[in-house]
Amino acid sequence: MPVGPDRLGGERVTAVLVVGSGFAGLWAALGAARRLDELAVRTVDLTVLCATPFHDIRVRNYEADLSACRIPLAELLDPVGVAHAVAEVTGIDAGARTVTTSAGVTYGYDRLVLASGSRVLKPAVPGLRDFGFDVDTYDGAVALQRHLQRLADDAPTPAAATVVVVGAGLTGIETACELPNRLRALFSGGPRVILVDRNPLVGSDMGASARPVIEKALSDNGIETRTGVDVAAVSRSGVSLSSGEELDAATVVWCAGMRASSLTEQLGVGRDRSGRVLVDDYLRVIGVESVFAAGDVAAARMDDEHLSVMSCQHGRPMGRYAGYNVISDLCGEPMLPLRIPWYVTVLDLGPAGAVYTEGWDRVVVSTGAEAKATKQTINSRRIYPPLTGVRADLLAAAAPQLQARP
Repeated sequence: MPVGPDRLGGERVTAVLVVGSGFAGLWAALGAARRLDELAVRTVDLTVLCATPFHDIRVRNYEADLSACRIPLAELLDPVGVAHAVAEVTGIDAGARTVTTSAGVTYGYDRLVLASGSRVLKPAVPGLRDFGFDVDTYDGAVALQRHLQRLADDAPTPAAATVVVVGAGLTGIETACELPNRLRALFSGGPRVILVDRNPLVGSDMGASARPVIEKALSDNGIETRTGVDVAAVSRSGVSLSSGEELDAATVVWCAGMRASSLTEQLGVGRDRSGRVLVDDYLRVIGVESVFAAGDVAAARMDDEHLSVMSCQHGRPMGRYAGYNVISDLCGEPMLPLRIPWYVTVLDLGPAGAVYTEGWDRVVVSTGAEAKATKQTINSRRIYPPLTGVRADLLAAAAPQLQARP
């Protein structure tokens, strides 16, 4: 068993660090704990470093009820003996095999799993950082909720019940479709939701098969669209578009563009246009020794033609396999290659139901209530870890296996 660098200035230990507690980070930690248990290894210090002490069900942040979207890490990691510390990682020195945090603490590692996720990319649009909201994080979604409630508590104005959602990708569409009912519950007047995108068509990534379903759902939900335009400026009272149109709105929700965690920049290797590092079939970062990556920070091959996408669909199995492999690599045991031979998308369309597609060309399989039932199963059960607090349940769920299609 290799001996790692001095972790906290005391006794030298064999250390595996996981950076991040999202879908990839949590499952990497549980997968690593499971593999240690399988190999009966008791001499490895396994620690998760993350900015909050929670596992957030991030993909549900567009919903009105966030009560089930935040799970304390202690309930998931303590039963399996994984240490965790609330620490914002600010530096990685792959040569020295150390990680530093904003608090000035340095952690050494023998193996590292980088699973620090992604963030919504907010460009330098005047006023956006001051007046824009997002559903990228749990805290961001709560801030949006509180903002809408404050508007409802004030004197009513037409702009108060108007929301501009920027970005007509999956997150933007789901957010826009959820908002009319949320606004009706808060405001006496009729809600107005406007979906803005620079592309000429909404849901441009969803393909020709799904697009008519999405367009009808937006229309049925009373959502206006502005396509082929950019946002020129954001203010407290509205949005200026590149077309010259002024939209009176007290709320702007930015859902356009994602970028991998900036920690990938510190590994000194090539990255794709989203800032992701390239990994091999075992989730090892190509060009860096002893570092694995999973989830939104990693570009992994799902088959011979397609790379992973930033989604929990790929982040969760990537985490499980990274956890299994990081321990196997540390202990000189065989690793498992990850390939996922299927791909699906299930897009929530609010009261209009949902649309379920299969394949990378996104062929529609079901719509409406049938697809909505599938979406609700995914959001409420399929993507959750066991909440029993039972060690055996957590380790069993972390097996390096692929789920069947939903």
